[in-house]
This record gives sequence, C-alpha cells and structure tokens, in this order.
Amino acid sequence: MCLLVFAWQTDPHHPLIFAGNRDERHARAALPAQLWKDTPQVLGGRDLEAGGTWLAVTLGGRFAVVTNYRDGLEPPKAPRSRGVLTSGFLTGSMGAGDYLEDVRRHAAEYGAFSLLVGDRRDLHYFSNRGDRGGAVAPGIHGLSNHLLDTPWPKVRLSKARLAALLEQGTPTSGALFRLLADRSPAPDDELPDTGIGRDLERRVSAPFVVNPIYGTRCATVIHLQREGGLRFAERRFSAAGESVETRWFHAADGAR
Repeated sequence: MCLLVFAWQTDPHHPLIFAGNRDERHARAALPAQLWKDTPQVLGGRDLEAGGTWLAVTLGGRFAVVTNYRDGLEPPKAPRSRGVLTSGFLTGSMGAGDYLEDVRRHAAEYGAFSLLVGDRRDLHYFSNRGDRGGAVAPGIHGLSNHLLDTPWPKVRLSKARLAALLEQGTPTSGALFRLLADRSPAPDDELPDTGIGRDLERRVSAPFVVNPIYGTRCATVIHLQREGGLRFAERRFSAAGESVETRWFHAADGAR
C-alpha cells in the first residue's frame, strides 16, 4: 500500500477513519479481503507469496498496516517478509506499544518499512528507516513510501481532502473511495527524489497509480466504531485501473 490517510481520535463516533491505496506488482498473487480461514477473527487481504498482509483488522478492533519505504530501484533482499509484521500483531494479544518494542529488536531482518498498529484506544507507529516512532497523536495523518507525515504531494493533498470531508461530518465510504481515486501526477517541481528516476517518480506520484506492471491494486476504507463494531470496504482494480469488485463487511454480520 503506497498511500494512506487517516483521522485518529477526531470523530466522536469513530476513533479511526482510514482510507488507503495498495500499490504492488499486478503479477504478485494475493487474496482479496475476507475473513481468514485459519484465523477467522482477522479480516483483510492476504499475500500469497509470503503469507502476510499489507492491511487487516480483527473483528475485535485491532488494526495493522505496513508500507514499504522507497529505497531506490533495487533495495537489498531481506530475510523476512514485511507482511508478517502486521499479521503478527493481529493474531497476537500484545498491546501496540509493547508489540513495536519487540519489532524494534528485530527490525534489521526486514526490508525498509513503516508500520502502524493499534486498536480503538491506542495507535503506534514505527519505521526501521530513521524514525523510532511512538504513540500517534490525535489528528489527520498520512503515509506513503517514506515516514509518517512526510509531506510528499499526494500525502499533503489527501490529508487536506480528508480534513475537508471531516468538516462536513463523518465521511462516507463513497467519499473516501473518491478521495483515493485521483490519478493526477504531482508537478515535477514537487516530486521527491527517492533514487528511482524522475520518470518513475512522476508515474507513482498520483494518489491512484495506473501502470500495467506496478500500480494500485486495491483501495480500502475503514470506519472503526467507538462503541464496538467496524465497517470495512475494499475495491479491487485491474492492471488498466478499472474497478473489478467492491467487497463490503460489517463486524456484526461479516460480508454483505
């Protein structure tokens, strides 16, 4: 997932309102969002190459998402998959802060990442690229393939759009999907330099990336409800950027 934006403890009824796009190679096999057969309290997509997940929740309200930290065109291969960082939290019982303390001790075993884990009360962040993180402050935050709130153009733009939605009340899933659907690249003079070349920086600078090899595979929106329960929706896309399916879930009754 290469763009996420979320409101943490700003809405009276929802401690977490989340919207995110997952960008990945289209050839990488993955399951769409569903309740996991081997761990049925976990809801989310699943990577079929390494078995982990980029983003998932539990029906009890635990939440985890990981993004890659862009580290040039050919980052070194790491011994462990970043997808287990999220699944390890979701299938365990440790609090968010304690879990990330444990992750820190083994952080060098993974490729470059940024990780968010939490529940209705606590949300913590950590990256193994120069940011020891900690508890996330209430407010509107964004993350792409760098550190939390690094002001890349699509992060700044998406945070501003989420703030505008929140001024009108609790945003609907449809409004959050529209926020994620912007395919306009950033101006050249605002592009970051992450070692992948100007042309590729431009192609991946839009909130929604369309490319036949690597692009936005799915968009996810989550409303974590303060008094229990959650709403979760995932929209999947073809390599041409066409919507192929939207899945809707509710904690009380599963898929609908």
